[in-house]
Amino acid sequence: MLLLARFDPRRDPISWPAVDDYVEDVLVLVERIPPGRVMSYGAIAEWLGRGGPRQVGAVLARYGGPVPWHRVVAANGRLVPGHEAESLRRYAAEGTPMRGDRVDMRLAAWVPPHSPPDLGRFDIQ
Repeated sequence: MLLLARFDPRRDPISWPAVDDYVEDVLVLVERIPPGRVMSYGAIAEWLGRGGPRQVGAVLARYGGPVPWHRVVAANGRLVPGHEAESLRRYAAEGTPMRGDRVDMRLAAWVPPHSPPDLGRFDIQ
């Protein structure tokens, strides 16, 4: 089960500036997903050009508390296990298109406007 942890520098021996580039890139990209839109774990990995869905999930499980983690879902629109109620509350507030108990990926999937020029640091709108 994926558990979303709140990053707490007092509890976590890794300080925010010391996280590796991949972790930072995942978190920066997730921060850029607009309200009402989502990306899948795999789409994030593909856009970054490295890692895979499980690696993206691991980053969000450990460091995802401060970012809009609910905007990252399975490719089929399935919500984060164990966090469905909170996700649904946030989707309703943001107007995220739903199809039953899943995000409607056809309507809600977001693709960043361009690929990162440098996979380390990037700036997208």
